[in-house]
Amino acid sequence: MKQLMLGNAAAARGLYEAGVAVVSSYPGTPSTEITEELAKYDEVYSEWAPNEKVAMEVAFGASLAGKRSFCGMKHVGLNVAADPLFTVSYTGVNGGMVIAVADDAGMHSSQNEQDSRHYARSAKLPMLEPADSAEALAFAKQAYEISETFDCPVLLKMCTRIAHSQSVVETGERVEPQAKPYEKNIAKYVMTPANAIRRHPHVDERMEKLAAFAETSALNRVEEGTDHATGIITSSTSYQYVKEVCGDRFPILKLGMVWPLPEQKIRDFAASVTTLTVVEELDGFIETYVRELGIPCGGKAFFPQLGEFSQNLVAEKIGLPVHKGTALDETIPPRPPAMCAGCPHRGMFYTLSRNKCTVLGDIGCYTLGAAAPLNAIEMTLCMGASVSSIHGYNKALGTQSEHKTVAVIGDSTFMHSGMTGLANIAYNQSNSTVIILDNSITGMTGHQQNPTTGYNIKGDPAGKIDLEALCHAMGFRRVRVVDPYDLDACDQAVREELAADEPSVIISRRPCALLKYVKHKAPLRVDPDKCVGCKSCMRIGCPALSFKDGKARVDATLCVGCGVCSQLCKAGAFESTAKEG
Repeated sequence: MKQLMLGNAAAARGLYEAGVAVVSSYPGTPSTEITEELAKYDEVYSEWAPNEKVAMEVAFGASLAGKRSFCGMKHVGLNVAADPLFTVSYTGVNGGMVIAVADDAGMHSSQNEQDSRHYARSAKLPMLEPADSAEALAFAKQAYEISETFDCPVLLKMCTRIAHSQSVVETGERVEPQAKPYEKNIAKYVMTPANAIRRHPHVDERMEKLAAFAETSALNRVEEGTDHATGIITSSTSYQYVKEVCGDRFPILKLGMVWPLPEQKIRDFAASVTTLTVVEELDGFIETYVRELGIPCGGKAFFPQLGEFSQNLVAEKIGLPVHKGTALDETIPPRPPAMCAGCPHRGMFYTLSRNKCTVLGDIGCYTLGAAAPLNAIEMTLCMGASVSSIHGYNKALGTQSEHKTVAVIGDSTFMHSGMTGLANIAYNQSNSTVIILDNSITGMTGHQQNPTTGYNIKGDPAGKIDLEALCHAMGFRRVRVVDPYDLDACDQAVREELAADEPSVIISRRPCALLKYVKHKAPLRVDPDKCVGCKSCMRIGCPALSFKDGKARVDATLCVGCGVCSQLCKAGAFESTAKEG
């Protein structure tokens, strides 16, 4: 059956049709929907793991048991999972194992532009890179065949445009392969130095076989053109731009297997054209390989090494006419991202800003606390770094910083990698205050469950970790919970915990305002006769508030009646519209 399908959904369908049995992932844009789609298939066990390292190890365990497994993550998540990744390259697999990694060129939802192809080369593992939804489905299925044929996990590289664009796919039926029996093999699976030394030659031999496979595989194909003055090597989204711009004019070597690369196929293609150009987003990965073969080629000398490409950019760099487009009559004002109306984090960030705290931040939607007018967060590095960093910061500055510095971290991020940093504070005793922003969901990636919510990926009841009990068990005597809608309570908690001479944890708990089960109060309104135009309410940066003709206004379609703004209004101008009913 043919249908339009997102690249991520198509990849999930391919994994399903190939008989995947166990799925473990951590949500991360742009990879999240692969696992969310897999969770819809009852024949497949799917879960959200606390982090990507755990997810990969779960997938390896299922593979060891003889079942086909999968784990998915975004590019920075692969950094977290790098430890098992490099070693599973040595052990190999039993049942097929596929690892999806989604790069985010343009940094739409990421803290860096990382090219995951380098991981394939470094870990000595094959990597497939689809260029549309149909290939995402087909490559996911073929990845299992490659995995089991060559005794290794296979990396499936997605990117934002392929993951989140739609194209036509033809779905098939699910075929569940017979589970491979587990056989005890200490030399293969126990990676002590003595065994690992013996496994290393297997890795190099496997790469030689995979390189030979790449030469003849249909994953890599040559598309003929009429003008052999220029030949283009490309893959993924860049292939789509090249085809739209060039049509059948230039010959194209379209690579679907981006590691190992087909040396002889590249040599033969280069010999068939006068000049060679490599079109690829982010790093010059393919270009570097081609140059290492001694083949002259163009690429990053004129194509950018950052950001996403476009049809016009490709046309310009290749020397073809550029479509001028049609300009709008009016300039669209910029609309930077902001915390939602009623976001539970706003009250806490206002409190921290008001108390002039130094705030070390983390990865999540609450990172928007760095934006104006709150301007609260001063550092964001990676998942869990806020908790580890405040310990180092306070150890470096001592009492100079201890009573005015806090770390903030979301509940999901805390479970991902904040616990070890908190254990370090407890063990090595810095006088640090950590605020867990518990909005009862993984908010940034679209409301996925996590170990603190009490529900699994399907929304069924699951194990629930008690944050207060966990923090006490780690050795914290001072653990308190506040409602971030209550500004006085937040202010008291922050002041008291910063003044204490021992480490402490504040749990700022209020569910995300966008959750379906959250019932909001009636929106507020402003009594214009009482409003004195002081703009105190505007200091929280709520998108439901505006200021016009010297008076504050409330957008009733956005307001959730949280009341944070009314606590700032000394004139008492805010009142509930519930009174009007």
